[in-house]
Amino acid sequence: MSNRFLKISGDYTDWNVYRKAVIISDVTELFINRAMPRNSRTVDQMRQAARSCKQNIVEGVSDSTVSAEMCIKLIGVARGSVRELLEDYGDYLRQNELEIWDKHDHRTLTTRRYCINNDNPREFVAKCRERSNETVANIMITQIRQIDSMLAKLLQKLEAEFVSAGGIKEAMSRARRDSRGY
Repeated sequence: MSNRFLKISGDYTDWNVYRKAVIISDVTELFINRAMPRNSRTVDQMRQAARSCKQNIVEGVSDSTVSAEMCIKLIGVARGSVRELLEDYGDYLRQNELEIWDKHDHRTLTTRRYCINNDNPREFVAKCRERSNETVANIMITQIRQIDSMLAKLLQKLEAEFVSAGGIKEAMSRARRDSRGY
């Protein structure tokens, strides 16, 4: 029986949820640079929320090697950050009296299908560069709702893994007992 207890985290850059977070960060940077007043506090808030989502996924995956609790916490922070960003995009549209696409609108459905199947940040940013601020904000609302769902599912998976296997202290104790033949 193996007495290994560390689950070394893999390459998070292959995770779809991470690639979506990169898109959100990159498109948000594009959006705030062209749509928001430079001296607006919202610029910094949006930039930090987008960055926080991506960075907390990275840190959560990395910390999962030694702390399931910290991983769960950081993925939860990532989800909170992206939800904050969702509000900022909605505020932008509402406060500028622009259209907010209904979730059943054909544009939302088309965007949803595109977002599901495409996670190359450069291609995504290039497509957004060609569109109006109103359209980009609505695209980001769709993308953010998708990553929010993905993060919720990831949290459920992490919870189930913790409930079934426990944390690092339990794994260390099991490994120690196994190595002694208890």
